[in-house]
Amino acid sequence: MSLVFIHPHAICESKAVGAGTRIWAFAHVLPNARIGSDCNICDGVFIENDVIIGDRVTIKCGVQIWDGISIENDVFIGPNATFTNDPFPRSKAYPEAFSRTVIRQGSSIGGNATILPGIEIGMGAMVGAGAVVTRSVPPNAIVVGNPARIKGYVTDLPARSTTIVNNGLGPTPDVTPLNVGRASLHKLKIAKDMRGELSVGEFGPDIPFKPERYFLVYNVPSREARGEHAHKECEQFLICVRGSCGVLLDDGQSRVEITLDRPEVGLYMPPMIWGTQYRYSPDAMLLVFASHSYDPDDYIRSYDQFRSAVAQR
Repeated sequence: MSLVFIHPHAICESKAVGAGTRIWAFAHVLPNARIGSDCNICDGVFIENDVIIGDRVTIKCGVQIWDGISIENDVFIGPNATFTNDPFPRSKAYPEAFSRTVIRQGSSIGGNATILPGIEIGMGAMVGAGAVVTRSVPPNAIVVGNPARIKGYVTDLPARSTTIVNNGLGPTPDVTPLNVGRASLHKLKIAKDMRGELSVGEFGPDIPFKPERYFLVYNVPSREARGEHAHKECEQFLICVRGSCGVLLDDGQSRVEITLDRPEVGLYMPPMIWGTQYRYSPDAMLLVFASHSYDPDDYIRSYDQFRSAVAQR
């Protein structure tokens, strides 16, 4: 087992430091902090008492980790990133409890980013350098700017357009599997003449279920994300009838992003797919058919719970 390395010019008052962790010059760790194994605590880092740091965490130079902050496994924190734990700080005035901030597994925080208190950076998220994060960041989201806004999502598969390229892989030439669960793109029939254009689909042949309800999403501020949940049983079919929007699909193992921008193309989302819609154009109107009536118990709204449910299946 690798021993803990503490540089001669570092101060480590905590005994709860995991094997293989390295604490470099001028870092200072207070007595009650807990640090996991194989971490890299670089020069000039300060870690207060009520702090939990997981395994394989990298904290670059000049970072202060204050009371109330928890950092899960495999997190990267860039140089001079700033954490806060009191939304209304005053000199010599202390809150009864500091705000809890959680940095979830596998996420990364860029250099000079500022994280406001009491928020959560979701699993696998990326915070851009210099970003000022004022709200919780969804899992796998990429956020930049001041205040930080979602720019995109981390995906395992290349972003896909709505071009239908089947190559014999789907049930018909007009269906393209997306390699994320059973999700697929569907090309709907379209008729054009001098009177205009008409797109049509039949439930069963073209849309793989008969719906119990539909809803329309429109007038969405372009910076806002919608969805961010999965369904246990309900199937959905999405058509952007006007404008465009991005859709992130996640089956717990693979993720892909689709831009819906044509009314003759539909996106089939089977159950147990974590879906997020974002980057709406100002004129976007998203039509969604659902196989079930609304049932709040059918929703999984926590990404951690979703991943646990996928693992159990």
